[in-house]
Amino acid sequence: MSDIIFHHYQTSPFSEKIRLIFGYKNISWKSVNIPAIMPKPDVVALTGGYRRTPVMQIGADIYCDTALIADVLERLFPTSSLYPANLEGSARILAQWADSTLFWSAIPYSFQPAGMQNVFGNMPPEHMQAFAADRAKFRGTVPRMSTAEATGQVREAVKRLENMLAGGDFLQGAQATIADFSVYHAIWFIRDVAKLGAILDPAPKLRAWSDRMAAFGHGQSSSLSSADALSIAREHKTEDLSARPFVDLHGIALGEQVNIFPSDYGIDPVQGTLVLADANELAVRRKDDRAGEVVVHFPRLGFQLKKVEA
Repeated sequence: MSDIIFHHYQTSPFSEKIRLIFGYKNISWKSVNIPAIMPKPDVVALTGGYRRTPVMQIGADIYCDTALIADVLERLFPTSSLYPANLEGSARILAQWADSTLFWSAIPYSFQPAGMQNVFGNMPPEHMQAFAADRAKFRGTVPRMSTAEATGQVREAVKRLENMLAGGDFLQGAQATIADFSVYHAIWFIRDVAKLGAILDPAPKLRAWSDRMAAFGHGQSSSLSSADALSIAREHKTEDLSARPFVDLHGIALGEQVNIFPSDYGIDPVQGTLVLADANELAVRRKDDRAGEVVVHFPRLGFQLKKVEA
């Protein structure tokens, strides 16, 4: 198997989710640091326009969205499963809540004035303005939440998570699941990036759980330049997808030109030739002058598929 190449930046919450899964599964990976805001020319060369962070690359296959990335890592590294058979359904549902509702409460809570000082450090004002403008466009139709509303929602979430931990070391008992990693990245951003962890003071079990999760670490990483990542994509063939079942829910055949884009925010479309549409995953083949021929993969959940009309 080609190396796992991970395109991320240090303070990205969703990147921390996957970095911790690398540690949980003891995975070695190549680290490509990318810009936090647009432009991201090397990322776009690989993805065709998808701009969310992180992105995982294996040879010339590009995987978007942490829900799909986690599934791919589970398939390649099944030891220390993220999806125990008796908990998979509830774990996935809780993870989806954390990646959406909890995340969109944690971010505005963290971006109150005290948190912003820690998130941005000594960033010049013009860079902060550029970040704010980028995120306003990125947020799309997701309404902005006030600090007061975010505080109330985070407090209630903390109380409920504390209650869930009454039965074991992890959210669903004795074993970590994908739900733990999805919840953790929001708590990590509040506590370790924005440094607003006082909101966890009424929840000692949640604090201990956070420490337990952090102890998984990030696996073994080594740095790789984005130029080298593009070279690797050019030099490799894509995964053979011919044996994967075709599930047609749109009346669109394999081989047709389509756009795939998120349903909620960061909705820049990726156009290419549809090469995979199974029960849980979509993928398009596309060519780029710098990246060569790549296949860009997406989960079905949270994304839309539309035919490109002539």
